[in-house]
Amino acid sequence: MPEKRPFERLPAEVSPLNYGLCLKPDLVDFTFEGKLEAAVQVRQATNQIVMNCADIDIITASYAPEGDEEIHATGFNYQNEDEKVTLSFPSTLQKGTGTLKIDFVGELNDKMKGFYRSKYTTPSGDTRYAAVTQFEATDARRAFPCWDEPAIKATFDISLVVPKDRVALSNMNVTDRKPCPDDENLVEVKFARTPVMSTYLVAFVVGEYDFVETRSSDGVLVRVYTPVGKAEQGKFALEVAAKTLPFYKDYFNVPYPLPKIDLIAIADFAAGAMENWGLVTYRETALLIDPKNSCSSSRQWVALVVGHELAHQWFGNLVTMEWWTHLWLNEGFASWIEYLCVDHCFPEYDIWTQFVSADYTRAQELDALDNSHPIEVSVGHPSEVDEIFDAISYSKGASVIRMLHDYIGDEDFRKGMHLYLTRFQQRNAATEDLWESLEKASGKPIAAVMSTWTKQMGFPLIYVEAVQQEEDKVLKLVQKKFCASGPYSGEDCPLWMVPISICTSDDPSCAKMQVLMDKPELTLVLKDVKPGQWVKLNLGTVGFYRTQYSPDMLESLIPAIQDLSLPPVDRLGLQNDLFSLARAGIISTVDVLKVMEAFVNEPNYTVWSDLSCNLGILSTLLSHTDFYEEIQVFVKDVFSPIGERLGWDPKPGEGHLDALLRGLVLGKLGKAGHKATLEEARRRFKDHVEGKHILSADLRSPVYVTVLKHGDGATLDTMLKLHKQADMQEEKNRIERVLGAISQPELIQKVLTFALSEEVRPQDTVSVIGGVAGSSKQGRRAAWKFVKDNWEELYNRYQGGFLISRLIKLSVDGFAIDKMAAEVKAFFETHPAPSAERTVQQCCENILLNAAWLNRDAESIHQYLLQRKAPPAMV
Repeated sequence: MPEKRPFERLPAEVSPLNYGLCLKPDLVDFTFEGKLEAAVQVRQATNQIVMNCADIDIITASYAPEGDEEIHATGFNYQNEDEKVTLSFPSTLQKGTGTLKIDFVGELNDKMKGFYRSKYTTPSGDTRYAAVTQFEATDARRAFPCWDEPAIKATFDISLVVPKDRVALSNMNVTDRKPCPDDENLVEVKFARTPVMSTYLVAFVVGEYDFVETRSSDGVLVRVYTPVGKAEQGKFALEVAAKTLPFYKDYFNVPYPLPKIDLIAIADFAAGAMENWGLVTYRETALLIDPKNSCSSSRQWVALVVGHELAHQWFGNLVTMEWWTHLWLNEGFASWIEYLCVDHCFPEYDIWTQFVSADYTRAQELDALDNSHPIEVSVGHPSEVDEIFDAISYSKGASVIRMLHDYIGDEDFRKGMHLYLTRFQQRNAATEDLWESLEKASGKPIAAVMSTWTKQMGFPLIYVEAVQQEEDKVLKLVQKKFCASGPYSGEDCPLWMVPISICTSDDPSCAKMQVLMDKPELTLVLKDVKPGQWVKLNLGTVGFYRTQYSPDMLESLIPAIQDLSLPPVDRLGLQNDLFSLARAGIISTVDVLKVMEAFVNEPNYTVWSDLSCNLGILSTLLSHTDFYEEIQVFVKDVFSPIGERLGWDPKPGEGHLDALLRGLVLGKLGKAGHKATLEEARRRFKDHVEGKHILSADLRSPVYVTVLKHGDGATLDTMLKLHKQADMQEEKNRIERVLGAISQPELIQKVLTFALSEEVRPQDTVSVIGGVAGSSKQGRRAAWKFVKDNWEELYNRYQGGFLISRLIKLSVDGFAIDKMAAEVKAFFETHPAPSAERTVQQCCENILLNAAWLNRDAESIHQYLLQRKAPPAMV
């Protein structure tokens, strides 16, 4: 690791009370002019003011103490590395309040951060640009000089000077719109004063949009802004938002503090969405839903993202973390409560089971690595902040909050949340402050328990064995850190305070015993459990730990998977734990394959989805062997019974989850080359392309991936044509994600070249390259070579953002040879990507783990796959 640069927060001598900010973007030359008039407080006499500033040129600056002469700054010293500017004054600024005036210019960049330009096409086919913002974490300083730290809060009076035919939006409602005296084609739009808030939540948008609107039951004006001509596509998000605001108001017992909220779809957008207070920005695919052309998973995704961003309006915006170390509080909390909110709006989604496969297991996968990090990370320089927007902050954060909510109980949890939000509103808080409020409300040792989950990285593996003693079962539990590389072998093993719940076959959905395990070993007596009854830990897969059962305990649980007496989320957790234990070399992969075969009666979408992911991981691993075909046969055997039960067409009375399951199963069978599925997919694809019978949105991905995987140059050309014709970003993305399935080397190159073409929006290039890398052995090699060959351009596009980390992870994670780890490490030593440093280390570790897994288990897997197909030996 290179030495960390010493980083200093801004000095406290001068701080802002109010920013009066007027910006005038030029949508043709991609520049902007700005005027700042800030009411500031000089806390101790000084002759300089230090602020954040990046890619901005200051023209003049002055300070006028209240009721006194203006003092002009005589020097602007830019510290570019630290993104700061020091304004020097010829005389001392005395204690008291005054006005700081700065005139400046900047550029509307194309890097999707700060004040940037976003390209769009008008309904008539012209290319135009909107001016939009993305400030989190540290890019408000690219739009105006400011004190760009979350704890330095102030109010904002914003006005925008824009062409009169454009929509101009900001955090607050418009209070005035009048023509510019010096140019009748421009108008000046003034917005109401904001509450006290952090700079990273300020936002403005100038462009062409339509909108739909409604008032929520508690009187807030809600609008969804869409590209021109697509207002209809904003209706679904509008409904979700209008239901969600009152839900949160009620849950937190604190009203939404602004008069309005706008949700807007931005064409070029790096993240999924951003929770700017009162003006939430989204990727088009995270907001727009077309009743005919949107699939079920898109609706669900939109509902979750809307729920997530609106939660931030309280948790993050009203109360903000003191420093980026506590980012996880914002993100982990919003990533947990988005599920609570979607469960409230759409109970039929069974969303909490999906949480386990989308967040909980993802977090455990990353957190078992030696190169993971604790939830709370001390960060300094902006490049380090970017690095913590990862699965640990979001998904592990959400998982430990889910565990905490379960441990405290909903009523006390809500009381504690209300206490926290009212105590710290319009202020800043740290992790400890939340624990204190929850401790007060619940009377439980929250801080002591939770610090073991947030301040140390990793999580425990709990080994459990049972001994029958007459009518009772005696359980012995041992906790050790779970490591992806096998049993923990360090000296002093970290310890966790683990809320343990235990159920038995008597009542699989109710805890027979709950206990807080706060030492390395624990012996428990379960009363009245007969010899034939099974015992399961971690009811509901809520505790953030993995469980390893003794062989006989595991044996007794298998029938409960087959007859579905174990609830879905527990079946999922059991299978996922076993798969991870096999990956870590603690048990054999063959044992897991045998358990997977017990899932043949499984009806639940999410359980299948997790099983499918794990089989995908195994498939990728075995693509490095010469018996890849055998694992495809296994996949076909596991998935064809459910495929036959479901068929191709929705049956009356089916819902959301059936649609998701059908898409998953058909895609899996199609990719594996299941003959009947492939033939039907080709037939339906032909009808779709010829316009005879348009594929329903839910069947498009599975059909596209199937025909591409077994297709040729003509298939690829047809897909690219469909891509060009698609009016919806969702359909373009759907095609982009599957293009990599094509298998001929020269066509793989064509797809990679396409990824960097004008046809693909910059934020989506990553998923095209990732699709190539994830589809086949040739694809993986070609994608990695492509990333190396085009590194300059790719890095320049995404530098510093989390997209660069995602690109690296997607392109190299599937390798399984030691020397590849060395190659990846060497490449990034000569091509440094500071914000992706940890990602690179995690990828190298994963490659070595894959190689070890392959060496350890390949032979036994091969033998098992052969013998399960062999005719029984003659006696």
